[in-house]
Amino acid sequence: MLVLPAPGGELLNWSPSGPRPPAPPNTPPSSRVAYAAAHVVADALADEPYAVDWDTTLAFREHLWSCGLGVAEAMDTAQRGMGLDWAATRELVTRTGSIAAGRRWCAGVGTDQLPPGPATVASIVDAWREQLDLVAGAGAVPVVMASRALAAAATGPDDYHAAYGKLLSGAGGPVLLHWLGEQFDPALAGYWGHDDVRAAARELAALCTEHASTIAGVKVSVLDARVEVEFRRALPDGVACYTGDDFHYPELIAGDARGHSEALLGIFDPLAPVAAAALTRLDEGDEAGFRALLDPTVPLSREIFRAPTRHYKTGVVFLAHLNGHQDHFRMIAGQESARTITHLATLLRLADEAGVLADPDLAEARMRPLLRVAGVV
Repeated sequence: MLVLPAPGGELLNWSPSGPRPPAPPNTPPSSRVAYAAAHVVADALADEPYAVDWDTTLAFREHLWSCGLGVAEAMDTAQRGMGLDWAATRELVTRTGSIAAGRRWCAGVGTDQLPPGPATVASIVDAWREQLDLVAGAGAVPVVMASRALAAAATGPDDYHAAYGKLLSGAGGPVLLHWLGEQFDPALAGYWGHDDVRAAARELAALCTEHASTIAGVKVSVLDARVEVEFRRALPDGVACYTGDDFHYPELIAGDARGHSEALLGIFDPLAPVAAAALTRLDEGDEAGFRALLDPTVPLSREIFRAPTRHYKTGVVFLAHLNGHQDHFRMIAGQESARTITHLATLLRLADEAGVLADPDLAEARMRPLLRVAGVV
């Protein structure tokens, strides 16, 4: 039994009680496309704070594939813009490509190799193209990520249409776009030239209509299910919507009579076995079974992604440690300190209730040292 801190300063006793995660399938779902955005594992013994443990990082990608999910590589879950620099990103994409062996994966295409300071539309497009060439050459589906540099340089919607138009006209193959809301990255406020999220959605839908032959889909991460559904219905035929909504993913993936969202989710990193089993239920036409598995994980996800949302990576890595995928709870650039011990204790309880802990006894053993360091026990 563990004594865990709770909000308000009181202490609660906890002992494992939840179900074990269901055995995942070893084949990808057929009714939905599903990617798990994967975290990176820090090298805890390195002298510098940005080193990656490549063997353990790649082993986790094997875990996601073994569950039947696709891997979304080098996305914000991998600490893009929060510790993972361009040199490490380039190596990450190359290493993942070397082991992918035809399995489903996509990878982020950003502009984070640009030097600090103002950038021009031309330099932003060149940076995207450099990364797109790397990702496509490694065998991944390119995911064009929202650019902090473009958000800083753009003066209105026309600048976004100009930048994306130049990139997409020479992309050479289908790509996904990624609309990351300011909840995930405050530097992206006003993206697409609008502060109003619905106006931004209309701008993006218009861009997709203009470049429908190149855009295969759009990942939407704005944490507003109604906006996502409206946007999904506005997309042209052949352009899929991928939910990045870590608050409402069960209902958005299940969909309605007018369509559904595919999945590209950071929460699928810690939920991989449960998510894969749920998607198998959906393949079998059992939506009730799908919701029965996935709905109980939503409180956990909402706690992981609560404001400030950009620090959700800490919870993702914490659960990877509890579930035995890495032998330490350290992160690149010391991001393990971004959340409180109370938050981590809440995640342990919610993960247990959601059936996400593969081995509750191991999770308890790994939580005890963290509580001792925090002075709780």
